[in-house]
Amino acid sequence: MVDQDLKPNGSAYSLSQVSQYLSYIGLNESFHPSSSPVLDLAYLTTIFQAQLTSFPYENLSIHYNPSHSISLDPQELFTKLITSPRRGRGGYCMELSIFFSHILRALGFTAIHYSGVRNRNRTNGVPQGNYNGYVHLVNIVTLPNTTLQYVLDAGFGGDGPTFPLPLTEHIIHHNTIGTQEIRYIRDWLPDQRFRDESRGALKQWVYQYRNSPEKEWNSYYAFVPEHEFTEQDFGNLNVYLSECKTNHQTYTILVIRFLRGEEGPQKIKGKLVKVCKTEEERTGMLKELFGIELTEEEKGAIKGWASELKGE
Repeated sequence: MVDQDLKPNGSAYSLSQVSQYLSYIGLNESFHPSSSPVLDLAYLTTIFQAQLTSFPYENLSIHYNPSHSISLDPQELFTKLITSPRRGRGGYCMELSIFFSHILRALGFTAIHYSGVRNRNRTNGVPQGNYNGYVHLVNIVTLPNTTLQYVLDAGFGGDGPTFPLPLTEHIIHHNTIGTQEIRYIRDWLPDQRFRDESRGALKQWVYQYRNSPEKEWNSYYAFVPEHEFTEQDFGNLNVYLSECKTNHQTYTILVIRFLRGEEGPQKIKGKLVKVCKTEEERTGMLKELFGIELTEEEKGAIKGWASELKGE
């Protein structure tokens, strides 16, 4: 008999919690480690796309929260996402990707690590200018008995990859939704000064997207897979991202959900984005479209914040 309290591969989550997770995302016990599933690309893709369509990208805990802060503690994340009676919550990049990393380890994936990511700000919807400092993260997974690495971005929101993206250069992939295409290239950052590869300098892996084959490629974010980040690193970054008043996360509310197709939890058919003008409209939309119902205390926490909607 499998010990349901076991926490495999350094995961914070037990096999009992894995069962709760699988039930929440709509997958049966055949995906549970006790059923000895094959941990291949098809399995990983199903888990990843069910994850994307179950938990919206949202930063509400920064705004509708008396403390205006975010916890990255894995057990607190599990409570927020899975066991809280107020279902429908998601999180922003560090919440979702750290949560998902612990889930993957509990499912049996052993070769998995975090990589810190720099992105570019968008102007009129197009990434432009220099890359920011580290503000994001991805999980990098090597499947058992293979050498090919896959990048899983569980918390990027719109224009992020909707399936495990192989870490290979210049191969163009259809991104599930519409006509959007994505790929990786390797390149130096514009302001990267150390470029001597003979002395260990590393080019960045740059994630690019374009909304149709006729469009120009947009370079959106960059990372170095060989440079492993720890949860302590992201704990430091989380303070900046969630509390610094000049960071866009603290003055912009974002809620984006990928929509699940009729074929099953692993099929993504679109994403949901809505613009609101008043607090009443926004909190009503959160309940109606996302199933997120805020308490009166949470609603009141946004008063006086830059992100408060006043109907102007």
